[in-house]
Amino acid sequence: MNKTVFVPSLGTSEPLKTGSPELEALLSQIAEGASARERDRVLPFEIIDLVRRARLGALRLPVSAGGAGSTIRDLFAFVICLGEADANVAHILRNHFSVVERLVRTPKDEQSRAWQKAVAQGAIIGLATTELESPRVGNVTPGTTFTPDGNGDYLLNGTKYYSTGTLYSDYVLVRAADPDGISGATIVPIKRDGIELVDDWDGLGQRLTATGTTHFRNVKVKRQEIVFDTPDTGYGVPYSNTFAQLFLTAVVAGIARATLRDATALVRSRKRTFYYAPAEVPTDDPLLQQTVGQIASGAFAAETVVLAAAEALDVATDAFDAGASNAAEAAHTAALLSAKAKIIADDFAIRGGSLLFDVGGASATKKVTNFDRHWRNARTLSSHNPTTYKARSIGQYEISGTPLPAKGFF
Repeated sequence: MNKTVFVPSLGTSEPLKTGSPELEALLSQIAEGASARERDRVLPFEIIDLVRRARLGALRLPVSAGGAGSTIRDLFAFVICLGEADANVAHILRNHFSVVERLVRTPKDEQSRAWQKAVAQGAIIGLATTELESPRVGNVTPGTTFTPDGNGDYLLNGTKYYSTGTLYSDYVLVRAADPDGISGATIVPIKRDGIELVDDWDGLGQRLTATGTTHFRNVKVKRQEIVFDTPDTGYGVPYSNTFAQLFLTAVVAGIARATLRDATALVRSRKRTFYYAPAEVPTDDPLLQQTVGQIASGAFAAETVVLAAAEALDVATDAFDAGASNAAEAAHTAALLSAKAKIIADDFAIRGGSLLFDVGGASATKKVTNFDRHWRNARTLSSHNPTTYKARSIGQYEISGTPLPAKGFF
């Protein structure tokens, strides 16, 4: 990536498009200082403001709606690059793009069109869906509630955890249930009365994602701001979480590329080597060369499987939008490939993060280098819906033809 300083601005200009020189310049600017930000826990508000002003969140919106009209494959290729530049920033935007994909990209009513307009103008959407209570296996009904206020609208009450990215956002999507137990989602401004954002995320990795707690206390929600689940709308659509899961895997693939970048630079910069090394100069050491080759191959594999799954997700999305008869089958195929991609990418990224220290020795473990962030971040992302559950479901399908779960992160 080049070192051109990019200062985006809103207005009548088009949103940046994947592969453009301007986007490459922005990625370079995001990468600058990413390690220090993570090491010193400097929350990237300024970086997210650059993203907002560049309207990166509109990449998947149609051109006719003020977006860039990117395919899912184009988007995930960009996410991999963003994950390489700064895994925290990439993860922060994951929920935004997932919400856009579900409820904003293809409006069904005036409210959806209003949300689409906001995204086209640069708005970022966060997410608040997860609750710490232990529900029955398979139960997805939220404990957070939509309570009728007697005037045709609702009051939103509840507490959510793992609200990744919401601290940096303009809007937040919240999952809740009405008195009849019918689940739905609403998108509301984060500055609306009754919303409290708490930056209490203390994970070992992805430390700047603000994956903290969000409280909702009698937040007023208009009826038109709620989208209740149906088989063809929002969270009611089978395999509607495949996009969100593959997004995380794309970030992991980006981490694998960042590990390769740092491992290569580390070997090139070394002035001394081990007493028993087979070569005087580190760059000529066949063992270090082999280790870097392993990291490079893993990064290539991770990126390749993510993009293959993204292509399948493009096919499934197009089929769903067109109401095609094979839409359900295409969605299952995309979910299956996404699950397989996660297993491969997670494995290689975590391994690569460990191998990085084999090319640097003990000096590479100094806090100032912050090289451990690659392993920590990949390990943290991999823990979202562990690969063991993915592998078991894939095996069930291969042996018995049992479809993958249509809900949860498949």
